[in-house]
Amino acid sequence: MKKVRITILKTMLNKELAEEYGVKDLKVCPMMKEGQIFYADYSKPEGFCDEAWKAIYQYAFALAHGADKTLFYYGDWIDKPNVAICSCNDGLRPVIMKLEAMDEEAKINYLPIR
Repeated sequence: MKKVRITILKTMLNKELAEEYGVKDLKVCPMMKEGQIFYADYSKPEGFCDEAWKAIYQYAFALAHGADKTLFYYGDWIDKPNVAICSCNDGLRPVIMKLEAMDEEAKINYLPIR
């Protein structure tokens, strides 16, 4: 299993929807900053948003286990190997992330209970 690098590419605010549905003075996501990098292995990276992790973990898992671009949406989505571009599920202030399978092997940092 490979490590997966998660780079925060964009934090956005859908102004039209935020004005209609959001709280007053809603801003972009306070948890993620453009340019931040996280590394996923066997679990959610420390400091990573729980909701964003729920939206992307299946892509991180697939990339960590060798999925390539042809396995995502019949090969008609991403043109770079070992990469997925995903977003969190916040419709008012989405965060766009790049997930990349690394060459480095993931290391389990806890003792599994059997």
